[in-house]
Amino acid sequence: MKLIMRSEFDNLRLNQAHLFETDQNGDKQIVKIYCGDMLIAKKVKVKKSIRYFGVKNYKDFLT
Repeated sequence: MKLIMRSEFDNLRLNQAHLFETDQNGDKQIVKIYCGDMLIAKKVKVKKSIRYFGVKNYKDFLT
């Protein structure tokens, strides 16, 4: 996975064809976005640090 921009992550998350789930453990929060059974993006938030990651071909899933 590689770093992506927040706007691209939001575009993937708000797409009706994609599902997302959220996990939280203490100060760490992870949001994963799936297209079918394939993980296409995730957001990792640790305290005040937020990073957005996408698979190599994540642009194919943008609307």
